[in-house]
Amino acid sequence: MSENNSAEVPAVALGPVRPLAVRITDGLRAQLDVLAQLNDRSLTEEIRLGLEAWVETSKSDPKVLERAETVRAEIDREAKTKQDAIKAIFGTSGGTKAQTMRSKAAQE
Repeated sequence: MSENNSAEVPAVALGPVRPLAVRITDGLRAQLDVLAQLNDRSLTEEIRLGLEAWVETSKSDPKVLERAETVRAEIDREAKTKQDAIKAIFGTSGGTKAQTMRSKAAQE
């Protein structure tokens, strides 16, 4: 059993692998150890597969979908506020002061 190479899911499909420290009870750890052994997988693989299943389940949870829409709307409002602030500072051209100064210097 390899901790870094999952036979079920190629690492390339998931992107770079990064460590994650999670605090769990001794009882849960023991159950995960047994499940990993029964499934002939490393503890890391067992946990990764469990998390992937949880993410997939959450994607179709109506409460999560509703909250995602709320968060998306908040992000859009914040982005609009920042865009308006930039326009107020630099004008409608969207150029920064540095770009304007470089442009003027190039013309001289």
